[in-house]
Amino acid sequence: MAEPIRVVVTGAAGQIAYSLLYSIAKGDVFGKDQPIILILLDIPPMLPVLEGVVMELQDCALPLLREVIPTDKVEVGFKDIDAAILVGSMPRKEGMERKDLLKANVAIFKTQGSALDKYAKKTVKVLVVGNPANTNCLIASKSAPSIPKENFSCLTRLDHNRASSQVAMRCGVSSDNVKNVIIWGNHSSTQYPDVHHAKVTVQGSEMGAYEVVKDDAWLRGDFISTVQLRGAAVIKARKLSSAMSAAKAICDHMRDIWFGTKEGEFISMGVYAAGNTYGIPEDLIYSFPIQIKNKTWKMVDGLPINDFSRAKMDATAAELVEERDTALDFLGQ
Repeated sequence: MAEPIRVVVTGAAGQIAYSLLYSIAKGDVFGKDQPIILILLDIPPMLPVLEGVVMELQDCALPLLREVIPTDKVEVGFKDIDAAILVGSMPRKEGMERKDLLKANVAIFKTQGSALDKYAKKTVKVLVVGNPANTNCLIASKSAPSIPKENFSCLTRLDHNRASSQVAMRCGVSSDNVKNVIIWGNHSSTQYPDVHHAKVTVQGSEMGAYEVVKDDAWLRGDFISTVQLRGAAVIKARKLSSAMSAAKAICDHMRDIWFGTKEGEFISMGVYAAGNTYGIPEDLIYSFPIQIKNKTWKMVDGLPINDFSRAKMDATAAELVEERDTALDFLGQ
């Protein structure tokens, strides 16, 4: 058996974590022969709830789960970890300005970034889920200068999966017959779900998504807004934010980091934009098409970008620049 790896999940008493922890502990993410020590980090008022989560994980009787450590202390939470899934963040409350939300989260992710810097392995892979995910990820990375920037990413896989599924349903195929959709930019309603490079397999033959869908107005209109606003639609219906689908996307994202993407396929994730060939400002965490091999990601370069796409890619970049500048002001205070 391999040595156990240490995985921390923050916001571990919350509803996304509740859908996520079982999949991790059972081996769906890091492999069926990889023992795991699971560290559950949350704020002090949530510790009693966390005890219940620990009991349930014990009661699952999972052979790969070697130990579960509940804690409210970052020095315990981030000690020698191999993977960090940062789900916990300050949620936006009624009447709260986006600025106030940013300020609260800068404080959280500065603390967690510094703790990663001080206590985690330098090879740690950090996935930021808590919103605003791109900017929180940037702040965490800037607060952990000794950990390579490439080790930080934020979750846009949920948007990616939403886009794939919309195309699949429209074409009457299963979702594994759709590949290479792209989410560009921010995990917000300005994100740009792009299917110009996507492929759909119908009755054994692979074709471009535009060719199969045969409805450009839908692909440039309702398809985009459905994906952009899907999170809000789920909240409206469930009175709670996406949890099952968010947890599944986190598993997909981390599994791909660990085991790589399939040959000829790319996925979407928010990564450090330095060196990109798409004219996106460099000091941002921005979602790009990504391929992964040997736990190292690279951007898919050289995809032709038309004027329609260009405008949408620039609009979401502009929002990220504004968010970043506001957040960096708070960071400097």
